[in-house]
Amino acid sequence: MADLSVWLELGTAAAGAGGLGYAKVRAPRVYWSLVGLPVTWGRFTWTYRSTMEVCGLTVQPSRLRAFVARNVARSEVRPVPPKVRRVRPTSTGLTVSLRLPAGLEPADIAASSERLRHAWGVRSVTVAETKPGYVELRMTGYDVLNRVRLPRTAQPRDLVVPVALREDGSVFERDYRKVPMALTLGANQSGKSMYQRNLIKGLARLPVGLVGIDCKRGVEQNRYAPRLSALVTTPDDAASLLDALVGEMEERFDLLADHGASDLWELPQKVRPVPLVVLVDEVAELFLVTSKKDEERRDRSVMQMVRLGQMARAVGIFLEVCGQRFGSDLGKGATALRAQLTGRVVHRVNDKQTAEMGLGDIAPDAVMAATTIAPDRPGVAVAGDTSGGWSRIRTPETSSEEVVAVCRQYADLTPVLPFLAPFRPTVRPAPAPEHAPPLVSPAPAREMGT
Repeated sequence: MADLSVWLELGTAAAGAGGLGYAKVRAPRVYWSLVGLPVTWGRFTWTYRSTMEVCGLTVQPSRLRAFVARNVARSEVRPVPPKVRRVRPTSTGLTVSLRLPAGLEPADIAASSERLRHAWGVRSVTVAETKPGYVELRMTGYDVLNRVRLPRTAQPRDLVVPVALREDGSVFERDYRKVPMALTLGANQSGKSMYQRNLIKGLARLPVGLVGIDCKRGVEQNRYAPRLSALVTTPDDAASLLDALVGEMEERFDLLADHGASDLWELPQKVRPVPLVVLVDEVAELFLVTSKKDEERRDRSVMQMVRLGQMARAVGIFLEVCGQRFGSDLGKGATALRAQLTGRVVHRVNDKQTAEMGLGDIAPDAVMAATTIAPDRPGVAVAGDTSGGWSRIRTPETSSEEVVAVCRQYADLTPVLPFLAPFRPTVRPAPAPEHAPPLVSPAPAREMGT
């Protein structure tokens, strides 16, 4: 019986170890909660002071504190690290609130984030300033971006579209009220199209008008025609559409002036125009000039886009610009347009200059992160904003068939706008089911008298 009990204990231990190994691969949240969190919390607690000293994140104590330590406590006077105010566990990591001593700033902690990550054995450490003198260390215990699934609670609402997951487990949202204009960059097979699909899938469910500019002959946006109020597929048609959008912008400003309002949301509901999101795919095609006569068209298109970027936010017209490259090398007006696109998302790029075009002017620290995205991680990107903050994100895999189905389901939300009538896309009928019964031609009618 003793031998049997020993074997049972060994079998139970082996089963438990195997279950933890399976959970580490297939259910990382469960493994983190059971094993990773207690180990990391203990390591952080026991090594916090020594880690901060080694990383140079301490300051000399005040004279009073040094006097008390030397003459009252009879202890060694040691440098002072940031004071830990709160430690809060999460389903993906650990969040630590710190009170910075005089002489340290958030940038000092952020510069040592990579060393802190290795010291405490976590996946990543990001630093966020919560208020003057206080920062948050947000540790991620495992690779959250390995298998991305947005939570069910992440639903489109009020011009806010959840499109990706951050590496700390929070949802990255595209908020058009806060960041009205945005630029998305990425090389081929980097996941840029996947980002656009998730964005269109969310926008299709909202009461907004979608305007497509796809100068690659519409190969990407033609499929979403049921939910588009306008679609153009050539640079010449794009120039005409941009003229129409600028004309609509000016009329909306006249409407604001008539009602004494400063933006679209102050207008009464019954007279408020529908918000418009202009989706520009491969913006470099709009800058392309093949002959002398194309220069006038290019300059006019760029000028109109710059005007929309500068003023259209107040009247509910938003730009979503995508491309592989974007910068002064594209031609006249490119830098002025980029300055208006405050939201930046950069996927894997082929050269450092492209990453600098997207992130160098708003979040210089994020440029290196964008250049180190692995080719086998499509959908991973670096998202920055004008505050200088940035984060790694990844969009969930979404097929074009899913997006097309959503566009057809919510086709009744597509606003019919008179000024966009010349650019209305042709909606193709839905494809027949794969296993549809064969069509039987009707028998020919008999002639009278036979």
